[in-house]
Amino acid sequence: MSAAAEAGLRRILAVVDLLIDAVDEETLVPALLPLLLAAVPGDSLIWAPRAGTADRTLTLPADLLSQDVRDAFAREAASDSLVRHTTLGPGTPMRRSTLQTRGEFHALAAYTDVYRPFGAEQQLAMSFPAGWADGAPRKVCLAISRRGGDFSDDDVLAAALLRTRLSHALDRLAPAAPAPAAVTRRESAVLALLARGLTNQQIARRLAISPRTVDKHLEHAYAKLRVGSRVAAANAWLTRGTSQVPARR
Repeated sequence: MSAAAEAGLRRILAVVDLLIDAVDEETLVPALLPLLLAAVPGDSLIWAPRAGTADRTLTLPADLLSQDVRDAFAREAASDSLVRHTTLGPGTPMRRSTLQTRGEFHALAAYTDVYRPFGAEQQLAMSFPAGWADGAPRKVCLAISRRGGDFSDDDVLAAALLRTRLSHALDRLAPAAPAPAAVTRRESAVLALLARGLTNQQIARRLAISPRTVDKHLEHAYAKLRVGSRVAAANAWLTRGTSQVPARR
């Protein structure tokens, strides 16, 4: 193995070590970005969480994108083939030069308004599943830019190796919420009567159980419906056709 290859491998392993040891995403990402920019060398990096999250776009350097550049990107991203590959396509590591010639790139409005201001003459971009946020699957888009020479095949390979490991680490740190448990038949009966406006005492008489047992059934049902009051439970049960909490048969 050449000295350059060994150095590249050490940079990749530094990222992997950080991912293995990470205990939360908030601590991980600020430490991760400089290592990624070293593993796939460039002048700047953009880390953009998407879909189901309010997480803001992070950059290295931190002041890379002015508000004018962000606004221009929002207007013109749809016409950029690299953006489409990364956000709507498979998201595998892709050099801009693989998709378009230098002249085609410079002819884009996005080049003038977005990329030229921060010196993005060459780019390597990818995306990957990154766990869940706000109940929806999330994806992170990552772009590394250079002012000078293009990214090499080794750079693309390094990005591909890191892509899988980044996805696995973020899946671990931001897992999907567990599915709510199903209500039992008896809880279902209590909720049905509650939704009709009956008091606990009336429900108890109707089902031939004690009011204390009704309280217990409602306590368990509240947790499964993820509500905290009688009114919310009744509303959740009345709209159970779209609820994720089925009744157990």
